[in-house]
Amino acid sequence: MHKNFIKDVIIGVSDGLTVPFALTAGLSRVVNTNHLIIVSGLAEIAAGCISMGLGGYLAGESEVEHYDTLLKKEYNEIENVPHLELKEVQDILINLGVEETLSQQVALQISTDKDRWADFMMKLELKMEQPEKNRAAASAGTIALAYLLGGVVPLLPYIILSDIKTGFVVSCVVTILALIIFGYFKCKATGQPPLRGTMKVTLTGIVAAAAASLLAKAVS
Repeated sequence: MHKNFIKDVIIGVSDGLTVPFALTAGLSRVVNTNHLIIVSGLAEIAAGCISMGLGGYLAGESEVEHYDTLLKKEYNEIENVPHLELKEVQDILINLGVEETLSQQVALQISTDKDRWADFMMKLELKMEQPEKNRAAASAGTIALAYLLGGVVPLLPYIILSDIKTGFVVSCVVTILALIIFGYFKCKATGQPPLRGTMKVTLTGIVAAAAASLLAKAVS
């Protein structure tokens, strides 16, 4: 699975589980009906999807623009100071373990094609890969959908159950389980220690909900 897709899913689900969970937990302490919690929760999820999706889109656009700017700079340097760029290619090859004489030959071969030369410099000098086409739109859609899926979890018990106290308890149980499962798979996807990473994700959600609940109670 592509790393950018995984990153976007993690961003969306992480906030989608945490923020609506904190909101619904806080409201459940100060209201007597599920209606307000449901309406507020749906409004927050809608706003979160738009906000997070827009943030993902702008980040994707910035990534593409940054890459294009640096690529244009590499083409300019190849055109205006080719001897310096050729020396940089040789240095890169030598650092990779290629013998000096052979590195000169390889560098000259690479320099026969400006597109290949620029691509070489982007990948091996600047450590940058060309962003995918429609990266910004794909990122926005993935983050927004992931936020929606995450946000439904803490809100759904209030929609199904009529009693607000029961809804609160079920919401807490279901969301904490979802945080544990999400935390585990996040760690597996990112290579983090499973136990530590899972506890971190879960405790973040619990602390956010507890803080919102206590604050709402104090203000009321």
